[in-house]
Amino acid sequence: MLRTTRLDSVTRFDLARTLLGRGRYWTTCYLVDSTMVDTGCAHAAAELLEQIAGTRVTRIVNTHTHEDHIGVNGALQQAYPGLEVVAHPEALPVLADPRGEQPLHPYRRVMWGWPSPCRARALTDGEVLETERHRFRVIFTPGHSWDHLCLYEPDCGWLLTGDLYVGGRDRALREGADVWRIITSLRRMKELGAEILLPGSARVRHDPEVALQDKIDHLEELGGKVLDLHGRGWPIRRITRRVCGAPMKIEAITLGHFSRRHLVRSYLGAYSDPTRRGRNQRA
Repeated sequence: MLRTTRLDSVTRFDLARTLLGRGRYWTTCYLVDSTMVDTGCAHAAAELLEQIAGTRVTRIVNTHTHEDHIGVNGALQQAYPGLEVVAHPEALPVLADPRGEQPLHPYRRVMWGWPSPCRARALTDGEVLETERHRFRVIFTPGHSWDHLCLYEPDCGWLLTGDLYVGGRDRALREGADVWRIITSLRRMKELGAEILLPGSARVRHDPEVALQDKIDHLEELGGKVLDLHGRGWPIRRITRRVCGAPMKIEAITLGHFSRRHLVRSYLGAYSDPTRRGRNQRA
């Protein structure tokens, strides 16, 4: 399933697998001039290719390598000879061999599907990517994943955040994510003074500084509670229930890959070691 909307000169595509007549677990990608920012999930590849047929596409920028953001890379590179794919340096092994480098949990295969491989080159932090009418600054923003980046267009005030910011008041986290790095990256994005926030899913925000600060405050408040209870000797299971509330449906759907416990463990430093990069990509 695919929905298309326009915001100024940006085309937004919301994609999902259609199950029982409804789209499930939507993800988002954008087209700015001839540059795609992410490509959505593999299950929606045919719909996206049909939607952009006849459109000039010369580049894909991946905010990170989770399968719901790179799913149509390979198909687009086949459809558009010479198409360039660019991403964080740590993303390149996954883009070249998604099945070998990033095995998927059952729910991820069902909801988003296996990406096909593509050729890509590495970006550098601070690099400027030019489109026909815009200039985007590449900003490395680890936390959600080790290979995450955001794009900022200062003239228009556009901030494309991938999955660094998707709204909501988190009380769960995917395994391998680092909540303290997420907070640091959110602070870096807030300092930009963006005017429009374009996330990797969920609604566009026209109050980026307020939205980012609200997310920072929420995550820091949760972290303070976790550290306080841990300092009092509480076990993780008890902290999880007190701070994050009752069990969530998504914990059952993902077989615990996305959970309250992972959020608590991240606050306690479980995923803060950079040597976990490989395991993080496989999570």
